[in-house]
Amino acid sequence: MKIERVSSAVSLKRTLDQGTEEQRKDVLAILNDVANDGDQAIIRYTEKFDRVLLEDLKVTKEEIATAYSSLTDEIIEIIKEAAANIEDYHSRQVRQSWMTMQENGTMLGQKITPLDAVGVYVPGGKAAYPSSVLMNVIPAKVAGVKRIVMVSPPSQDGSLPPGVLVAANELGVQEIYKVGGAQAIGALAYGTDTIKPVDKIVGPGNIYVALAKREVFGSVDIDMIAGPSEIVVLADETGRANEIAADLLSQAEHDERASSILVTTSMELAEAVSIEVEKQLSDLPRKEIAEASIRDFGAIYVTNGMDEAIETVNDLAAEHLEIMTADPMATMSKIRHAGAIFLGRFSSEPIGDYFAGPNHVLPTNGTARFSSPLSVDDFVKKSSIISYSEQAIKENGAKIAAFARLEGLDAHARAIEERLK
Repeated sequence: MKIERVSSAVSLKRTLDQGTEEQRKDVLAILNDVANDGDQAIIRYTEKFDRVLLEDLKVTKEEIATAYSSLTDEIIEIIKEAAANIEDYHSRQVRQSWMTMQENGTMLGQKITPLDAVGVYVPGGKAAYPSSVLMNVIPAKVAGVKRIVMVSPPSQDGSLPPGVLVAANELGVQEIYKVGGAQAIGALAYGTDTIKPVDKIVGPGNIYVALAKREVFGSVDIDMIAGPSEIVVLADETGRANEIAADLLSQAEHDERASSILVTTSMELAEAVSIEVEKQLSDLPRKEIAEASIRDFGAIYVTNGMDEAIETVNDLAAEHLEIMTADPMATMSKIRHAGAIFLGRFSSEPIGDYFAGPNHVLPTNGTARFSSPLSVDDFVKKSSIISYSEQAIKENGAKIAAFARLEGLDAHARAIEERLK
């Protein structure tokens, strides 16, 4: 890995992939076809892009039973335990409706209501992602969403990965459809004869999925437009080169555009990590992908001290931040921007991906400056409650009418004054 002084760290910042104009036109055409032709459009595009002609879009009970028989009891138990950890964590995020009463009889409050229906997109292609099922479905379930719909692109034999089906079934997902890409987003947003529309779409996907989510936003809500995965490791001289290198490569193997960065106060550690990355790359199964990621988006930045290192990390606002310093908790107190923070050498990033409990759907591309991980809050809406008493309107009516006239809205003022007569 290339080693640089921190002054060039700003070069790391990347803009979100907006896609090409041709890709956007393709997505718009697909969405329009799905809106007009429904199931038939989905079947056509599934045959075109996934090379499979589907007779039924919905996953059957028989397919789910086959998925269970394809996995060992040990793996099924691991999925169940991970789900329990994730549910326990998210159950602590639940908010309650509230009301407050003032002396003049005014009652104000907030009503929390779960969304009626949510669509979960689970990517396919190069790998299977049962963890994506858990992380997107569980907070919706905890929030109280009654209808959760899952879509995922099928393999050429028309099936979905066993781990994905088992994870969804363990969480009680009743609607699972073998459809992916922009056509799946269109189906969730506009509805078809088979797939009824939802209120919000969550889950990662390729550039076509991301562009489709952007286009349907407004008809439905979406979680975020996620970019390639990122990890930043903040370390002092106590960091261990072999562990840091392994963690950097854990993100680099995601895809060629993933970003893996070490920010350290120690040149000795920087050099050791650089050597260790090359060593561990040599026998990595996804070597070509990780190698391209490290070459194009990987870096090691050496700072003049911990304060400069922390400012660099805050500037990067990474999706995943690992802190490997002598006192990780003290260092963490100075971090302002990060999607998820992992403290100490035993808190490797994959722990958060699969098992610990916090959500692994995180802000990327520096959006951790203003965004948060996927949570229960993403699956509820809030309604304000206002109940004014007669005493309250007598006390404040004239002020409200005056404010309305300040904005030139005389009918607003009159609506109040009618009640003061």
